[in-house]
Amino acid sequence: MSETNSKAFRIFGFQRVGKTPIVPLSVKILTVFVLLILISTLFTNFITLIFTQRQTIALTDDILVYQLSDMYSTASSQFQISLYSQKQEDSIQAIKETAARDFTKKHSVAMGVFPDGRFLFLTRADTLTTWGTFNDKAALDFMNQSKEKADQSGNSDRVEGSVTFSSPYGAEYRGVYKYHPDWKCYLIRAEDTSDRKSEMFSIYLKISIIILILTIGFVFVGISVLNRLLSNIGKFTSEVYELQQSQANENSEPSQVTRAPIDLSSAPNDDITYLAANFNDLYVNTANLRNIFQKFVSKNVVDTAYHDHKVELKGEQRQLTILFTDIKSFTSRTEVLGNDIIRLLNIHYNSIIGIIQPGGASDLNHSKAFIGSLIGDAVLGVFGINGEKSAENPEKSVDAVNCAWAMTKHTKKFREKMDDKKKELERLGRFTAEAKKVYEAVRLEIGVGIDGGEVFYGNIGSNRYMANTVIGDNVNSASRIEGLTRVYKLPVLVSEYVMNEIKLVPEAAERYEFFEIDTVQVKGKVEGKKIYFPLDRHMDDEDYAAEYTEEKFRDFEEGLKAYYKGDWKTARAGFKRSNLEVAQVFLERMGLKSAPAGWKGIWTMTSK
Repeated sequence: MSETNSKAFRIFGFQRVGKTPIVPLSVKILTVFVLLILISTLFTNFITLIFTQRQTIALTDDILVYQLSDMYSTASSQFQISLYSQKQEDSIQAIKETAARDFTKKHSVAMGVFPDGRFLFLTRADTLTTWGTFNDKAALDFMNQSKEKADQSGNSDRVEGSVTFSSPYGAEYRGVYKYHPDWKCYLIRAEDTSDRKSEMFSIYLKISIIILILTIGFVFVGISVLNRLLSNIGKFTSEVYELQQSQANENSEPSQVTRAPIDLSSAPNDDITYLAANFNDLYVNTANLRNIFQKFVSKNVVDTAYHDHKVELKGEQRQLTILFTDIKSFTSRTEVLGNDIIRLLNIHYNSIIGIIQPGGASDLNHSKAFIGSLIGDAVLGVFGINGEKSAENPEKSVDAVNCAWAMTKHTKKFREKMDDKKKELERLGRFTAEAKKVYEAVRLEIGVGIDGGEVFYGNIGSNRYMANTVIGDNVNSASRIEGLTRVYKLPVLVSEYVMNEIKLVPEAAERYEFFEIDTVQVKGKVEGKKIYFPLDRHMDDEDYAAEYTEEKFRDFEEGLKAYYKGDWKTARAGFKRSNLEVAQVFLERMGLKSAPAGWKGIWTMTSK
């Protein structure tokens, strides 16, 4: 649409929802009103013309009778003159001239017709064609019959009346006739009926044009008046349209306070404002329910319910990345804090959930993760649900590792705040034994385990109660890997699946260096699973950057290779050089012993 057309579109109050134009109510009302008035006016005008035409015909007949009377008198006098002068042609010409003076229409005609159809004379306003004889036998028979009846009744001098006849060329004429006994012919004065119709339709057309011009003028005036009277409807429509556009934004988050979409501060006290007020109330209630709903289930479930108006018990196999995190030593913290553990959990969840959910602390959270579930102190995050079902989406694993480190660093900062609070209490001499217990309980530390692969994603339960969840071996594996963070004294551990996906993303592959930590056979499994530590080369935390260096992990790698081969003596040397906490785990595991017989390099866990 051009800019000019777009401006005109806005002037008349039209808006678009996508490509669909929304017709303003004022235009609809005015259109219906104008059409009804226009049809009524034109139809009334037409009926008036029909009745006027009848009056015009009667008036025309009166005029024709008058003109015929004048022509009849001329014919009588000219007959006497012709007898005296013996110049009949001159007398006929004089009759024709007298008749022609009264012609007012394009096809006016005057004639003298003998009973056998021959012409005594014929004069016409239209001289382009000639008539040989009076060829309308029906009209001629009608006049002859009229003469016969008059003769029989003794009224031969009153042979007159109206007559309709056709020309040799098909034109229809209507006129009056009177029998002249001297000339022994019928004198006829007639008009072509097409002239009358033409005049009627000419008048009708002129009146219709005037009506249309006035109507167009009244339309603009009506639009102006109605737009003033219904101005709030356009305003309400614009505000509702903006609301619809904002809801169509997939990245929109639930707001803490729902604002009524339609501003009624300056609205008049009428039924439209009443409807708008009810709409505001309905919208606020619905939006609040939606916001509450979204806090209990994932956003994609809310969107499905909002757009499809239903949530079904169904699911599908998807390639997803699963993040599992919980608080270490949570049971002992609960014993110290009691009911206050809920406040601590809410503070912790507020930051953790904010990181996992879209728009959180992770700058590269493209996969729009959602919280799969909250289980006590544990959080299950699911990444990749909004990606293509069949296409590879390695970004989901990148997002998961980004979030893992963001959560780890955020929790570390919380511990540092508690350390500062401890120092302040020590300075004031208020760091009692009880305060020390609380300090140690609130000084949270988390572990994060990440795995991925094909899992079931969908809604399970019944038609009365259902839950949106992920189920699969890789979900359980993420939980097992998180448990290993306590064993290996590392904040984040991932599976080989996650490592391989991240290596497919150039920027992430440059940022993260993966070091193998161990091959573990978890409880309930018969095969070993490799676990990795994702070292962040862009680490902005000084403590983590100093503790986890590539040099230390290179030494650890040498020790791990020897450990796998069963050369535990060389493995001890490598682990000691690395000076990592995870290395101490292996040193304690090996002790001073040699590798057992049949050693395969796989450590078997005896607990979940």
